[in-house]
Amino acid sequence: MGLMNIMLFHSTYGLRPAVHAAADRLRAAGHEVRVPDLFEGHTFDTVEEGMAFKEQVGKDELLRRAVLAAAPYSDQGLVYAGFSLGAATAQTLALGDEKARGLLLLHGTSDIAENASVDELPVQLHVADPDPFESHDWLNSWYLQMRRTGADVEVYRYPGAGHLFTDPDLHDYDEVAAEQTWKVALGFLATL
Repeated sequence: MGLMNIMLFHSTYGLRPAVHAAADRLRAAGHEVRVPDLFEGHTFDTVEEGMAFKEQVGKDELLRRAVLAAAPYSDQGLVYAGFSLGAATAQTLALGDEKARGLLLLHGTSDIAENASVDELPVQLHVADPDPFESHDWLNSWYLQMRRTGADVEVYRYPGAGHLFTDPDLHDYDEVAAEQTWKVALGFLATL
């Protein structure tokens, strides 16, 4: 147990105030948090605009930026975390980093490489139920695949919440679900 070095990745909306607020909440609990800007200053008001920008930059380039942001700190044993697209990014990095201490996924998951393997990596996922981007079938398959990699996975579902329900600036926001998420997530981080 102790203070974690957390690499927190933003969603398709870009590095908006809610991401900084989340980082501040984690810092208030004593953790060191970095919030790389994979969109290099661009932020968006709609998912569609953010997705279009993501496509323009390209998945490989975004991943390269994420790896470059994490690389100077990965020797310390990072906890990878992220929101939606950022969660997918965090998952990819955590599964490829043998020193990763944990993975905190908020509102998102990603494909898992066939040969991915971790040593009991603690993973916690918080997701709306239902979630338009994370179907039940997908999540069931994802859970089984993550377990197969060797991850220790916990999934928390929030009935009736919007996709990005922890972001107070979006219509998805659900205060009760958001506060519960942070309470559970901070407890999870305290055990790592």
